[in-house]
Amino acid sequence: MASEELTLKVEKALEEIRPFLQSDGGDISLVSIDNENSVKVRLEGACVGCSVNQMTLKSGVEMTIKKHAPQIEEVINIGV
Repeated sequence: MASEELTLKVEKALEEIRPFLQSDGGDISLVSIDNENSVKVRLEGACVGCSVNQMTLKSGVEMTIKKHAPQIEEVINIGV
């Protein structure tokens, strides 16, 4: 179970990137934070079938989350 402070930092990061995903018809939601270093997210909408969603996840989402919460080591999309 992640601390409330860490959860707030990750949510803030997702809020920062969400408008970019929504502009392409997609979205993202936080599923869980495990061991205070692994974030699980769910890409939604157009992001689900997008051919570049792994690149978006690593270069956009993961980078933004790490900027807000440097202790995060990985971001995983759990899909639908």
